[in-house]
Amino acid sequence: MKKNRWLMALAAVGVHICIGSVYAWSVYVNPIQEKMKWDLTDVTIAFSIAIFFLGLSAALMGKFVEKNGPRVSATIAAFAFGIGTAGSGLAILMESKLLLYFFYGVLGGCGLGIGYISPVSTLVKWFPDKRGMATGLAIMGFGFASAISGPAIKLLIGSVGIANTFFILGAIYFIIMLISAMYLQAPKEGYLPKKFKKKIKEGKKKIKKDLSSMGLNEAIKTPRFYGLWFMLFINVTCGIAIIGVASPLLEEVMGVTALAAAAAVGLMGVFNGLGRIFWASISDFLTRPIVYIIFFATQAVAFYALPNISELILFQIVLYFIMSCYGGGFASIPAYIGDIFGTKELGAIHGYILTAWAAAGLVGPLIISNVKDITGSYSQTLYVFAGFFCIALIISVLMLLNIKSLKKQLEE
Repeated sequence: MKKNRWLMALAAVGVHICIGSVYAWSVYVNPIQEKMKWDLTDVTIAFSIAIFFLGLSAALMGKFVEKNGPRVSATIAAFAFGIGTAGSGLAILMESKLLLYFFYGVLGGCGLGIGYISPVSTLVKWFPDKRGMATGLAIMGFGFASAISGPAIKLLIGSVGIANTFFILGAIYFIIMLISAMYLQAPKEGYLPKKFKKKIKEGKKKIKKDLSSMGLNEAIKTPRFYGLWFMLFINVTCGIAIIGVASPLLEEVMGVTALAAAAAVGLMGVFNGLGRIFWASISDFLTRPIVYIIFFATQAVAFYALPNISELILFQIVLYFIMSCYGGGFASIPAYIGDIFGTKELGAIHGYILTAWAAAGLVGPLIISNVKDITGSYSQTLYVFAGFFCIALIISVLMLLNIKSLKKQLEE
């Protein structure tokens, strides 16, 4: 059967829009607490375990994804995430924290990690002319998922209860992910779209050559790998931190009501999703190194300025811009990896770099809580993160210089 690359992108979105529902976990928190009489920490641990296993499975299963292809790996992700979600319903019925940690955290987390990396390297191969846009499309699904899943979870809990909500959603996620997995397939070696091929023949377009073609074991020996890792780590650390404190920050700095702050937080999710497709698409024209320099230079200024802005509209514009860069950082990384390491083992390298996400998930909230405890203000934490972005800016400039130097060597 002849595959359509746009349907391939849709299949990738299908996988990501299901696993991205993990970001709607907060909707479960209060109902589970009330029903089970568990502490907030007890309930939150399930989410933390899921994010930890996302990073761990993405790193450990990267080579498996490359070796067995996206269909097999996305099918495994469908089973792991579907059963993990449905099994969480069983944990609620049995009133077992350990079962919830296993099903939602460990099994669901593994489904998250494998599902996240499965379609990405495939899309990069299907869209050699629009790498950034293609990966941005898929990862946009992950960013938007909570906006769809959040209200759905709330409605279902109200009408059928917590356990049945997990059972229903587990079945829905499984079916969507399995149908999507069945369509996923890598293109033939050296694939080029017809229109793109024609433009190359006419001399209107050129095939952008990758800097190198490396496997995972070679890539991790280069400074460029660690440059990408730290750039993602800093972008996610600061982004997760702003997500975590946006509501109290709006109340503290701008003096808005809790309801108005909650509405602003909801809009942040939209800009997180939009930023993924916007920045990733822009990176196809400006190049990935330039886009990351823009991310860090502008965010250093934005984080420093945020506590001193007294105009609510301007405050929100800056906040939404930060969220667009947070999403854009995620979406542009796979294409950046392809540019500098090639597509030979892109999934495996992407998996290892995603450990920065897991690490940032632990570090970001810790920094915020410690600085808040010491200074008594959320505003001070933003100055700390502005400093982090200055470090990231230096790394991104060094990456650009290193890439330019290597290109010169290759041309000589």
